[in-house]
Amino acid sequence: MNILIYGLGALGTVYATLLQKKGHQVTALVRPTVAELLRQEGLTVTGIWGDHKIYLQSIITDLTALSEKPDLVIVTVKSFDTEETARRIAPLLSNNSYVLLAQNGYGNYEAALSYIPAEQLILGRVIFGAETIGPGQSKVTVIADDVVIGSPDHVIPLQILEDMAQTFCEASIPTRASTEVMKYIWSKIIYNGALNSLGAILEVNYGTLAASEPCRQIMNKMIAEIFQLLEAMGQPVLWPNAEAYRKVFYEQLVPVTASHHPSMLQDIQRGRRTEIDALNGAIVGLGKKHGIQTPVNEVIATLVKAKESLRA
Repeated sequence: MNILIYGLGALGTVYATLLQKKGHQVTALVRPTVAELLRQEGLTVTGIWGDHKIYLQSIITDLTALSEKPDLVIVTVKSFDTEETARRIAPLLSNNSYVLLAQNGYGNYEAALSYIPAEQLILGRVIFGAETIGPGQSKVTVIADDVVIGSPDHVIPLQILEDMAQTFCEASIPTRASTEVMKYIWSKIIYNGALNSLGAILEVNYGTLAASEPCRQIMNKMIAEIFQLLEAMGQPVLWPNAEAYRKVFYEQLVPVTASHHPSMLQDIQRGRRTEIDALNGAIVGLGKKHGIQTPVNEVIATLVKAKESLRA
């Protein structure tokens, strides 16, 4: 398969390394400032999935350098760059190309639809954690579940999605296809909304948050607000109510990701823009649209923005 990785951060590095190692033709679009370094040093992945090193077959700094139309584009950029990314890659696609959005937050699919047909657009729920060690160096730290991919509008045949999931599995990235991908997307929004933002504010890992009773109280209130919003939206999820989710959250999800530090914290520490507008910020916006009060999520979103601006 001819694959373009658009966004060679922690997650993109994992996909590029493991897919090329399995024999796929991988091209990565990178910033000009790191292109030569990556050509000389290659990519490395360490952590719970073992140690891997490759030298990419193709590194480009401009999409005009792409030699042929890709079979698959994996988009791992921040959510605020999704629409511009979709605009740029749309002319590169053939009728048989697919685009996988492997990102955090709410609204990526809707933004990409401005330029890419639903028949070619796949949404992914990625819930393994990867941290950037350096340019082209990624460490896989935790995994809570398989990657789940699907077509939100149910316009891509399930067999195509299952074949793609098998391709990822063969490259040692556990993945499955689902006809209910939005349930999984929302499950990650709830998870990230509770952990990522608060962990960024307090600068601790997920396990530390869950071990603190005051932190649990804050997260419980954020979760309750999100479930009230989901009910108002008519959006089904994997759990019947907030209480059922909290049981899974504290007993299953947090323990296997306890050592993970929030990606949002890494962004703040590097002086970068965070994805808070696609997480707690999106909850606030949707709450206003649907008449649901989300005061705790609003305070958390504002605190992250304050910290982001101070560190910048």
